[in-house]
Amino acid sequence: QVQLVESGGGLVQAGGSLRLSCAVSGDVFSLTMQGWYYQPTGKERELLASITPSGSTKYEDSVQGRSTISRDNDKGTAYLQLNSLKPEDTGVYYCFGVSPGSTYWGPGTQVTVSA
Repeated sequence: QVQLVESGGGLVQAGGSLRLSCAVSGDVFSLTMQGWYYQPTGKERELLASITPSGSTKYEDSVQGRSTISRDNDKGTAYLQLNSLKPEDTGVYYCFGVSPGSTYWGPGTQVTVSA
């Protein structure tokens, strides 16, 4: 079992930056991938970025070039640095972790970008 908890959300002005963290507890070393989704109000959850324990990363077009995903391999903590934030980035940000046969989710952290 793995438990995930996000932090670092909040209110930021357009053009600003945030660093989101995803703390992991439980069987950290079972995770083969971690990443981030976000869900704007009233819309579907969207994948943003993912990272493997070896450091391989993938980004969706919506954040390519203005975000960085990273991971502390000792603790399993995942991070998402978001830059040049736009009002349309407003939503709940969820971290996820994948292990063989299971996907785990955190409760989410709200990010609000004001114009």
